[in-house]
Amino acid sequence: MKASKVTVKGVALIIGDNNVRGSLQFLPHPNGTTHVTGRITGLSPGFHGFHIHAFGDTTNGCNSTGPHFNPLKKDHGAPSDTERHAGDLGNIVAGPDGVAEISIKDTQIPLTGVHSIIGRAVVVHADPDDLGKVIFLYKACIEYP
Repeated sequence: MKASKVTVKGVALIIGDNNVRGSLQFLPHPNGTTHVTGRITGLSPGFHGFHIHAFGDTTNGCNSTGPHFNPLKKDHGAPSDTERHAGDLGNIVAGPDGVAEISIKDTQIPLTGVHSIIGRAVVVHADPDDLGKVIFLYKACIEYP
């Protein structure tokens, strides 16, 4: 009998205020990247910060999801920066119709191992992410446990 190969993947359902809805798929690739794909509707047009937060607890909205996932204790930055939180995935862009199509490949969001993102929160912020370049306060977010 041949052993079957286990496929690891993740799914996040986005359910937020103002009829924001979506789904995301997280698929690991053999080269060490995780590919995040999906679609979110109901957003205001423009840029929205997009992060993995430390905790999957959404009982108190974004407050209970904690900070950006940051197992290596780095400074906030852009996805292309060497110095960045693992959960810093930059911005997604919603078109004039309020729809954001997502396709992000990243090496710091594995689905297995000591720094796995499984069980953490995916947060879409109402405002753009500053990518670690300026001081910026987030006004609101939409969270997924």
